[in-house]
Amino acid sequence: MTEVFAHGGQQVFHEHRRLLFSVAYRVLGSAADAEDAVQDAWIKWSAADRSQVADPKAYLTRIVSNLALERLRSTRHKRETYVGPWLPEPILTGGDACEAAMDAESVSMAMLVVLETLSPLERAVFVLKEVFGFSHAEIAEAVERSEAAVRQAAHRAREHVQARRPRFTADRTRQREVTERFFAAATGGDVNALMELLSPDVTLWTDGGGKVRQALLPVVGAQTVASWFAAIGTVTYQGVEPADMRAELVGINGGPGIVFSSPERVIATVTFDFGPDGRITALHNVANPDKLRAVADGTAHDIGTR
Repeated sequence: MTEVFAHGGQQVFHEHRRLLFSVAYRVLGSAADAEDAVQDAWIKWSAADRSQVADPKAYLTRIVSNLALERLRSTRHKRETYVGPWLPEPILTGGDACEAAMDAESVSMAMLVVLETLSPLERAVFVLKEVFGFSHAEIAEAVERSEAAVRQAAHRAREHVQARRPRFTADRTRQREVTERFFAAATGGDVNALMELLSPDVTLWTDGGGKVRQALLPVVGAQTVASWFAAIGTVTYQGVEPADMRAELVGINGGPGIVFSSPERVIATVTFDFGPDGRITALHNVANPDKLRAVADGTAHDIGTR
């Protein structure tokens, strides 16, 4: 009987695993930490008296939210002392057209960067309320706070995010088309074609984490950013000769992105933020090898919220 129960528990957990990763990743901005939170949730679930659990999905979401929140608090110091800009750990997502726009937006690099500026509690509350549609009462139980505290955190977080996220961006077809043109221009070293695709005050954020040489401050302006990318095909980058560098268009964090690889490893990812006119307003370039494992292992994540 116990074996049957354990097997049933495993099946239920497996059914909700994707959702649990989706929650944890948005709270943490790190695929590795999210996987650890999901693993810890499994340990807690295995040890729980599941005969008392009326709604396994809500129960598991509660466990993983709490674990992710604890983990976020403990990693906070590392992020504050990080060398250069801290960017989230990118993940591969399916073809970007098939994802619901809201799901994709909530896992975009740009959104995760904004969420990074919230307090851990505000971030967890925002993710559970705005992205997953949980009620204030459900969230209060998950994060072990009063409902009033959760309402307050939700209000602060929503205002903060709205102030920092652009209200209008180009439609997804246009984003895809601009990314393809950028890809062709960068791999062809065409500075002028790149300039046309970039907003005049475009910003490039690069995250090498002190492990590889990257710009420690944001690179600003179309000319500088265009020159930076046009050089890719002509200079040795991280010890890789231009002839050995491969670039590929893939779905990253719910939108179109580029993965740069050598024959041995993934070198970097680039994702984009677009303005209403379809031009690129920001680029996020992750080159810290510690943050490229999720992309290197080739698993495409379903980042749906249901």
